[in-house]
Amino acid sequence: MFKFYLFIIFAFSIFFYGIAVGHYEIFPFDLIQDLKLSVSENFENNQNDMLIYEENIDSLILINSENDVIDKRKALTNFIWNDQIPYSSTLLIDKNIIDERYQNISNLKSIYRLDIGMEYNINSIAYLFLPENSNNKLIIYHQGHGGDFVNGKDNIDFFLDQDYTVLAFSMPLLGMNNQPIIDLDHFGKIKFTNHKQLQFLESSDFSPVKFFIEPIGVSLNYLDENFDFDSYYMMGISGGGWTTVLFSAIDDRISQSYSVAGTYPIFMRSDSKNIGDYEQIIPELYRITNYLELYILSSYGDDRIHVQIFNNNDPCCFSGNISGIYDHKINERLIKLDKGNFFLYIDDTHNEHKISEYSRILISEYMNNKILEK
Repeated sequence: MFKFYLFIIFAFSIFFYGIAVGHYEIFPFDLIQDLKLSVSENFENNQNDMLIYEENIDSLILINSENDVIDKRKALTNFIWNDQIPYSSTLLIDKNIIDERYQNISNLKSIYRLDIGMEYNINSIAYLFLPENSNNKLIIYHQGHGGDFVNGKDNIDFFLDQDYTVLAFSMPLLGMNNQPIIDLDHFGKIKFTNHKQLQFLESSDFSPVKFFIEPIGVSLNYLDENFDFDSYYMMGISGGGWTTVLFSAIDDRISQSYSVAGTYPIFMRSDSKNIGDYEQIIPELYRITNYLELYILSSYGDDRIHVQIFNNNDPCCFSGNISGIYDHKINERLIKLDKGNFFLYIDDTHNEHKISEYSRILISEYMNNKILEK
């Protein structure tokens, strides 16, 4: 019992001495500060190490004219769809569905369920959230590898409350999307649950990248035929941010696109946490159009805008302050092309892998022309 009381006294002594160290800056306050500074400098050096290997960013961008833009988009289309007609997959619509997960969402009139069926029985289920009061503008919200787009309910609610119609997607094989069992030559029957497995479906006449892009285009075609929206916008988090970059690079119906913690150029991916999933590092795709060129394609066009937001303290990926690494080069090329706008922001308001309130407000201000008018 004596030892127990001695331990308690010792623990309390250490605790209160620690408080005194911080308040009165007594020993070992200076040592702790030096250690903190050293750790911070090492982190910054590691961040810089990620960036120093490629010095001639300009040489990686092979878009110098509108014809180059057209050729790049055509090459991307050929890679993804080969000889197929883009956006020709089957679409089933279920109107006015009830999903209790969204029953308390603001300004919600009704939900349409869109089910897009593609090769190998892989599907994509999207929700079209129609507001009671509408500004006649639509924003696509794309969830990342975090699963179902219900995980982005706060984003859906935010934009519905501002009178936007919201079209929400999850990535292939995630959320409500199916995970089919596919019988493959030489491999047997496989239940597809992970994007890395999609490489087994690659062939000379089929690219699994189609699974990421096709559902959005099919859905927009349906909207074009059945609604009369003034504008289409798109935003996404993580893998949804990647999808936002690629889709808006291909389809210029997206007038403004917002990628949050979505992509780095390949030369900035030395850190293993930034390498990305299957779809982010397909050599054949990025030899056609690398990430810097995708950013230009997403930005290019009359009054088009592409915005990238990175979380400075993101525990997942694509963290740190990368301002000034490549954004000025993108803007220099867009000035030369004389069409389009590109912006990059660092969000240091939180320590999570998410679209924060800061980012939502920033995106909203762009969509309401409050920033460009300043």
